[in-house]
Amino acid sequence: MKFKFSLYLRNRLYFALFGLVSIFVFSFAFNWLFPVAQIALSMLGLLFLLDVGLLYYNTKGMEGDRILSEKFSNGDLNEVQLALVNKYSFEVFVEIIDEIPTQFQKRDLLFYTKLSPSQKKNITYQLRPTERGEYYFGVINVFVRTGLGLIMRRFCLSKSQKIAVYPSFLQMRQYEFLAISNRLTEIGIKKIRKIGHNMEFEQVKEYVRGDDVRSINWKATARRVNLMVNQYQDEKSQAIYCLIDKGRSMKMPFEGLSLLDYAINASLVLLNIALLKQDKAGLLMFDHEIGARLPARGTAAQRQSILELLYRERTRFTESDFSQLAIQVRTQIKQRSLLILFTNFEAESSLSRQLPYLRQMARHHLILLVIFENTELNQLLHQPTNNTEDIYIQTIAEDFAHEKKMIVKELNRFGIHTLLTSPQNLTVGTLNKYLEFKSRGLI
Repeated sequence: MKFKFSLYLRNRLYFALFGLVSIFVFSFAFNWLFPVAQIALSMLGLLFLLDVGLLYYNTKGMEGDRILSEKFSNGDLNEVQLALVNKYSFEVFVEIIDEIPTQFQKRDLLFYTKLSPSQKKNITYQLRPTERGEYYFGVINVFVRTGLGLIMRRFCLSKSQKIAVYPSFLQMRQYEFLAISNRLTEIGIKKIRKIGHNMEFEQVKEYVRGDDVRSINWKATARRVNLMVNQYQDEKSQAIYCLIDKGRSMKMPFEGLSLLDYAINASLVLLNIALLKQDKAGLLMFDHEIGARLPARGTAAQRQSILELLYRERTRFTESDFSQLAIQVRTQIKQRSLLILFTNFEAESSLSRQLPYLRQMARHHLILLVIFENTELNQLLHQPTNNTEDIYIQTIAEDFAHEKKMIVKELNRFGIHTLLTSPQNLTVGTLNKYLEFKSRGLI
């Protein structure tokens, strides 16, 4: 039974049989064709048996495995490697179908290659997940044929594998590396001039060319008979919270990812940079009720705690309750903090219902409200109009775009900092705002 299910007839065999049938049919009219057809049938039978024998004499003709990383990064290209080994004593032609997780909805992942005797070969491809959670790989189906090509033998290699898709830790590592090497400007992070001395005193040191003369410590200079200057460092241990709305307004998709997942990926990067700058990082998730909460800490284990919390977070995309959020912030976050609130308002009417709660939080904390541009509307605004319908659609799009700008203006009027950004620029935009607030001494 196992032999039966692993053997597949190829088109070449069917074409040969069709040719033989044609010869037998014509032999009714031309008798001399009948012995030719018999000889051809015998030869085809022998070739078929030879092909079967070559493929099945070695019970382990092919070996292989799937090589994956420990976890996948959501929204990024993740590498998958198929390692194959030819255990036959002759060259084989191979077709590979990898059973990838159903979330990718791909049924055409097919690879062709050939392997010499005892040759090893790695086949690499990439997958881009668009939602967090557990993904399951099936077996690797390897179809092997000889040069005769009449049949194929299927090998089922590797076992089913489970892999967890986490928030974009690859993006986090990229920004972390650039921050450590002072190269954040390469990806759009602005250089911001520091205003005044909103910094903590660190030490007194000897003056060297380039030091700010305004920092000269005259008393220490008189004692040491050398110019001495005060050295300062950025203020540390400031609390940074990312408040992430899991409501239905964050379900809107952009390039496969929901706005919620963009907010989660940006929060992971931002809080990691905050930890690198020795600030305290915290999280709070909410929708119709308060979800997971992680108090702000600056410990070494906080980064992993943030990653695990964001990975396990699930949502039903219900209507968000900002009154519950305001109560939670008031009762649980005692220290004045920077609250970066990821949400989305499409109309001034939706903002007006939540504005009292935002103003309440802004009395005790520095708030940055992050809302999203509707990129599809922006595309409509720049399309040429050819008829009355196009003009009507573009007018509606302009109204929506104008309403977004009015939302930002209304928030700024009440002292609530606002960032209106497209999803792909979210991480850079929030990082720029965070660094700006630190340089201005607002937190």
